[in-house]
Amino acid sequence: MLSVRLLTCLPQPSFAPSWRLAAPLAVLWWCLALPGAHAQAPSPSPLPPEVEAALSRARLPREALSVLVVDAQGGARQAPRLAHRAQVPMNPASVMKLVTTYAALDQLGPAYAWNTPVYVQGTVQDGSLRGNVYIQGQGDPKLVMERLWLLLRRLQGQGIQVIVGDIVLDRTAFDVPEQDPGSFDNEPLRPYNASPDALLVNYKSQVMTFVPDVAAGLARIQYDPPMAGVQRQASVALAAPGADCGDWRGALRAELSDPARIAFQGVFPASCGERVWPIAPADPRGFAARAVEGMWRELGGKLTGSVRDGKVPAGLKPVFVATSPALAEVVRDVNKYSNNVMAQQVFLTLALGNKGVPATFDGARDALRRWWHLRFGDADQPVADNGAGLSRDARITAQGLARMLQSAWASPVMPELVSSLPIAGVDGTLRRSQARGAAHLKTGSLRDVMAIAGYVHGASGRRYVLVAMVNHANAGAARPVLDALTDWAARDQ
Repeated sequence: MLSVRLLTCLPQPSFAPSWRLAAPLAVLWWCLALPGAHAQAPSPSPLPPEVEAALSRARLPREALSVLVVDAQGGARQAPRLAHRAQVPMNPASVMKLVTTYAALDQLGPAYAWNTPVYVQGTVQDGSLRGNVYIQGQGDPKLVMERLWLLLRRLQGQGIQVIVGDIVLDRTAFDVPEQDPGSFDNEPLRPYNASPDALLVNYKSQVMTFVPDVAAGLARIQYDPPMAGVQRQASVALAAPGADCGDWRGALRAELSDPARIAFQGVFPASCGERVWPIAPADPRGFAARAVEGMWRELGGKLTGSVRDGKVPAGLKPVFVATSPALAEVVRDVNKYSNNVMAQQVFLTLALGNKGVPATFDGARDALRRWWHLRFGDADQPVADNGAGLSRDARITAQGLARMLQSAWASPVMPELVSSLPIAGVDGTLRRSQARGAAHLKTGSLRDVMAIAGYVHGASGRRYVLVAMVNHANAGAARPVLDALTDWAARDQ
């Protein structure tokens, strides 16, 4: 029995490169003590009184909560500090990003980076290219405006100022079906609803910055990145003096449904000061082409053709390759700020193992299932859906997630994962947390869902894994419940 459990639990060669096999004994003890490693489940524990009181104030039944608190390092026959409905599959919302990011760190390594090759077909003479430029997306989650600027500057460094041809965007590394950005919650202009793309430019979002000029009676508007073929209103009138900032976005009365035009029928309150409004434009599929052309022209480049989709011709060699930040940095952005589209880019990258085969969501789910099986066996397999938690169908148990977090604590990539998590009351999605206990926790929230998972630093110096998920129509009121659990876990003396 012991040998079977170890084969299921310990790192396997196909997913454990040599740099990770240096400490198999460090993993042995948690294999022997992980919740769920035995046939029996953690025994139910009475909820702490302060948690019961918080549930009552929030008008949430005990059955809405699933929670598990265990020692991060585990230990033979060590019982959980707190276990309540820990084996019940729950919707974790964005807490699912922990599964995606740990799987990526474990399989790809923290130094993994995405490449975006750039190809030139044709001849360059006197600053003009007679031919096409090809930009091949390979899933880079962080091809933001600044890095697009650098990529196109490097292209100009090849002696190209005029392209007598087209800029061709190769997005074939991902095979992702067209998605209606409003299908999830009827908010198509919210950047968190952006869909993944092999050539994801600036998260498929544009940032509008409003800067009031009281003397001129207007607020100037800056648009980043610059978008080709879009009529943009350069300024908007200021509201009457003394107007409260309030719902300043509503006061602007923005017209954003036309992909070729951005206009405002309202006013901007000067009392707001400088404000930033990120939006997902109405034509997400055409966003990359508009952004690339807009940035190229902003840099003084000329283009006689168009920016279009296509495929890099066989045999063509890249003139240079733009490289993304390392996975460790990307994971920090994903978890600290709960970036959905970046998480989906990372998730799809798990399916890029077979060269020449486009990554699909089915392939990514299969890759995650195989990784989970090799690491933890078949128990508590998560239903990952799109890997970001932006889903009504995603499911995981508190027990399964706690096992994974114990595994991560014993892993060489533990520092990268833990440092990517928001710190309670300090930064990321937990900067406004009222919890007094010290903790690194990933948050998740959807309609009917609120969750946290990560590590709590006990007053005794011990570290605990905390997983708590609330699934209920009144889940939006559960924040004090989760804060109470965090504080209780931290008070271990």
